[in-house]
Amino acid sequence: MKHRLLLACCTALLCGWLSPAAANTCPTTLNHTLPRLQDEKPQSLCQYQGKVVLAVNTASYCGFTGQYKGLEGLYARYKDAGLVVLGFPSNDFAQEKGSNKEIAEFCENTFGVKFPMFAASSVRGDKANPFFRQLIAQGATPPRWNFYKYLIGRDGKLIDSYGSMTGPEDRKLQAAIEKSLKAQP
Repeated sequence: MKHRLLLACCTALLCGWLSPAAANTCPTTLNHTLPRLQDEKPQSLCQYQGKVVLAVNTASYCGFTGQYKGLEGLYARYKDAGLVVLGFPSNDFAQEKGSNKEIAEFCENTFGVKFPMFAASSVRGDKANPFFRQLIAQGATPPRWNFYKYLIGRDGKLIDSYGSMTGPEDRKLQAAIEKSLKAQP
């Protein structure tokens, strides 16, 4: 029975009865559902498949918090080309004290953040959210502080990790984003 179903799907794809998009599956890296920051409604990261993703662990009371402005600038500059910045607030370093609603208001009111943000969660160790566990399993450097950045290609594979000292304006980071945007999955 499984062979017949597989044969039927392959035939449908080859004959053009199914679009390639319908045949695609969500990359393992993005195959997670996490609550959105603003209202805690579940959001599938699969909605970002085919895009270049810059995932960042964030905090509101950190010396690097000003990077929100640069991250929003990157998002605004490259979103039409296929970049999405994803923010993951975390209190792993004791610098994110508010509720999800308070964090969302702070980000929007202070830095005008419009890029997608997810509910506060752990990003390292045994309690890390499943998305960050997946990144680490793929060889990403675990966050050693807030505002670590993870560049994921259109194919859903990790390209590189960047530490807190690498700001959104960093030329090497921007060059890597631009190169990734030009690549096809």
